[in-house]
Amino acid sequence: MLTVNAYAAPSASEALVPTTIERRDVGAHDVLIEIKYAGICHSDIHTVRGDWGPQSYPLAPGHEIAGIVTEIGSEVTRHKVGDRVGVGCMVNSCRECENCRKGEEQYCLKGMTGTYGAVDRDGTITQGGYSTHVVVTEDFVVRIPDGIELDAAAPLLCAGITTYSPLRHWSAGPGKKVGVVGLGGLGHMAVKLAHAMGAEVTVLSQSLKKMEDGLRLGADQYFATSEPATFEELAGTFDLIINTVSAPIDISSYLQLLALDGALVNVGAPAEPLPVNVFSLITGRRSFAGSAIGGIRETQEMLDFCAEHGLGAEIEVIPAEKINDAYERVLASDVRYRFVIDTSTLG
Repeated sequence: MLTVNAYAAPSASEALVPTTIERRDVGAHDVLIEIKYAGICHSDIHTVRGDWGPQSYPLAPGHEIAGIVTEIGSEVTRHKVGDRVGVGCMVNSCRECENCRKGEEQYCLKGMTGTYGAVDRDGTITQGGYSTHVVVTEDFVVRIPDGIELDAAAPLLCAGITTYSPLRHWSAGPGKKVGVVGLGGLGHMAVKLAHAMGAEVTVLSQSLKKMEDGLRLGADQYFATSEPATFEELAGTFDLIINTVSAPIDISSYLQLLALDGALVNVGAPAEPLPVNVFSLITGRRSFAGSAIGGIRETQEMLDFCAEHGLGAEIEVIPAEKINDAYERVLASDVRYRFVIDTSTLG
């Protein structure tokens, strides 16, 4: 076993603290990664605080991991020592079900193995990227192209693929009008990606305080949802709306913004149910859908797309000692647009 430095939550109600965790020995198909940067995702906060159910503690979160391969197993063929690589929200799946065979491991019918807080194949609880090293089976490690800096690449492993996947699935591109609800960690990547795909992009945010940023990132229009006139002016406009916020919103009002056959896709994950007025759906043959991350193949496709178009996350790099402060700032929407931990500060 390998003992490494980490930051972990001792319980649902306590702040994260410095600690050590154990990583398994490198197996024949494993890759040992020296983590350089780890993004802070809103779901990290939800998870360690027990919002989505009870957890096993201590728990080191983090599923936006960028680093360098330092050791490989005897049968590894996909990666070599020195490679720039990433690990996202999952580190394993059954590999055998219909969804896994399609390259949609995130929807594994037996349940994919999350990067942290999940039961791994050896029965241990997985620990995430707020640490100096991680051991992952080679099939769940992706290559980070040279065109993307590692710190800006880390959030792409969750925020990037979480927005890229539905944009691709619902065919965002030239001639399509895409609305993005919320300009945060997920939303800012949705804007960048949809713009790069050639869609007409509109940000729907509570206020106009981030309007300058939204337009700079690629939005064509920016509207405040706190203004009732917004919903009147934009009624029946969008082919696709990506809802990135992790808090309840009036879904039925947003459905009215869709054109015929339009889809509203939830990628934010509030703990509370989101009620829907069915007439908001049937009056325009509209769809209300959800999307998780992408599979490993699509995640690599997303990284290559970002490198081709010069895209990375907008980040604020912090030392490990600022993690708890960063959590409070995320909850207060006081980040533009993703905190990234410099893991060299873990000691």
